[in-house]
Amino acid sequence: IALARNDRLSSLREPGRLSVALRAVMRQNNPRLADERLEALRRMAVLAWHQSFQVAASELRAFFDAGFTHGQYETMMASIAAARTQRRRRR
Repeated sequence: IALARNDRLSSLREPGRLSVALRAVMRQNNPRLADERLEALRRMAVLAWHQSFQVAASELRAFFDAGFTHGQYETMMASIAAARTQRRRRR
């Protein structure tokens, strides 16, 4: 979840051929995770970091379909909210 803080929303889109080629040339890692369940967690965390609680219903469904519970979702959102508050206080 903390690692997703630095991922861009664009990392959630399917990469095109040009992106794949450029990533290979520049030796950049693919931010997507091989494990589908972990990728669902990363996707939700990226959305939460960027959009807070304004996550599309389809993304929530995908998160829960991956086997996560409402309690896990609430814990993640509370953790991200607390990290945001700490970051604002430090500024």
